[in-house]
Amino acid sequence: MKKLLSLTALLFISFLSNAQELQLGDRVPAFSATDDAGNKWDSSNVTSEFLVVYFYPAAMTSGCTKQACSYRDDKATFDKLGVQIIGVSGDEVKNLKHFKNTYQLNFPLLSDTKGTIAAIFGVPTRKGGTISREINGENFLLTRGITASRWTFVLDKNMKIIYKNNQVNASEDSQNVKQLIKTYKYK
Repeated sequence: MKKLLSLTALLFISFLSNAQELQLGDRVPAFSATDDAGNKWDSSNVTSEFLVVYFYPAAMTSGCTKQACSYRDDKATFDKLGVQIIGVSGDEVKNLKHFKNTYQLNFPLLSDTKGTIAAIFGVPTRKGGTISREINGENFLLTRGITASRWTFVLDKNMKIIYKNNQVNASEDSQNVKQLIKTYKYK
């Protein structure tokens, strides 16, 4: 009986989180987090025409690195299109700093260790974890509070969702988003 109640509670919680998943056209409420430099980043300060918010599972892992480096390599084009990019994960700030420095990432990475931002967007999360990585010859343990699913959103200047992808291909994400924004901007 106890197991059945636990399963029922789990299904109910899952239902509630899916019911709050943001959809195209929804306005995203303001959110803030600590960035890779330890500073507060706040969505209410965004002045660009578009904001790309991409969630990724864990810094310093292969798929997440491919995705981040693609955004890094396309940043000049995104700047010309009036786009600001942020990456969000459950990683601690120190992990994000290592990730940004190691791969010379040129956009903010936000630490969402409790999954607060993921919950706002309705992005599924699971238990966090710790991985070991060698960075410049030194071993580091990189801990994350939660592991977010890989989802990408594009918001317009009114913070309304104009694009949502919950089946992101890490290496193609930046190109897909860039093409969408070009098409949207020049309609």
